[in-house]
Amino acid sequence: MEQLSQFAPFLLMFVVIYFFMIRPQQKRAKAEKEFESNLKVGDKIITKSGLHGKIAELAETTVVVETMSGKLKMERSAISMEMSAALNKK
Repeated sequence: MEQLSQFAPFLLMFVVIYFFMIRPQQKRAKAEKEFESNLKVGDKIITKSGLHGKIAELAETTVVVETMSGKLKMERSAISMEMSAALNKK
């Protein structure tokens, strides 16, 4: 019983860290993966670096984005989920 009371603060600290840090990060990563898999040709997007464009081609891990200055090939993970959602609401 005495050993359990010694480890209780550490256990409680781990539970708090899990619910406030680890779990939200896992949810965000899952939502971002789902967003990447739901992309389709013609979607208007914004990259994490701020480039605006429209998806011209899709591959397994890359996309070709058509911008006003031409076409760019980039990783799907470079597309910002939050900014693209805001752009599509307009």
